[in-house]
Amino acid sequence: MQHTNILQINTAFSEASIAISCNGELLLEMRNPDQYDHAAFLQPAILELCTKTNVSLNELHAVSVINGPGSYTGLRVGLASAKGICYALNIPLICINTLEWMAVGNASNNHDWVCAMIDARRNEVFTALYDQDGKLLLPATAMVLDENSFEPELEEHPIRFIGNGAEKWKALCKHKNALFPTSLENAIHLASISFQYYSQSKFADLAYSEPFYIKEFYSTQKK
Repeated sequence: MQHTNILQINTAFSEASIAISCNGELLLEMRNPDQYDHAAFLQPAILELCTKTNVSLNELHAVSVINGPGSYTGLRVGLASAKGICYALNIPLICINTLEWMAVGNASNNHDWVCAMIDARRNEVFTALYDQDGKLLLPATAMVLDENSFEPELEEHPIRFIGNGAEKWKALCKHKNALFPTSLENAIHLASISFQYYSQSKFADLAYSEPFYIKEFYSTQKK
């Protein structure tokens, strides 16, 4: 069986994560909690990952990167590193939407719908809604929350609201079909999605790929 090794980069949030997976199974992950040090962390950590997993850079088949929405600076750092490696090794780039990764990581056996939410300051979130089979019901959008948000959808089906934007929605929403579990997405789920994309040849254009901000600017940096 051929081994498909994929380098995974996720700098969308305050904690950076890089990992190597093989055929959709996570081999090893490294994390950096310092939001302002992602750029310095990536390259040395990638070399360390390769050493510890015994997977050389030349044995990588693709690089996957969480491409947004998320931290403006973090997304730029992650995509730039991913594109540079892909150019150098002549391997494909896989760009994965942050909200899709979150939804996959929080899929429910109870057939609930999943709504991923990323905090975008004040009462605004970046959000997307998926059904129990992963079908996109509400495309990624910037939404200003109020007590009537998602009212038609909640009348129709239980929804699991997850992500760092769900807390502000929890304070507004009193609907019985609104569920607020702990968000569980991680590098294991990213490995699965990355391998699926690779198997389907869902590759991004190296020359024209850009971070998916939804809005022109979003940063987690405190003023």
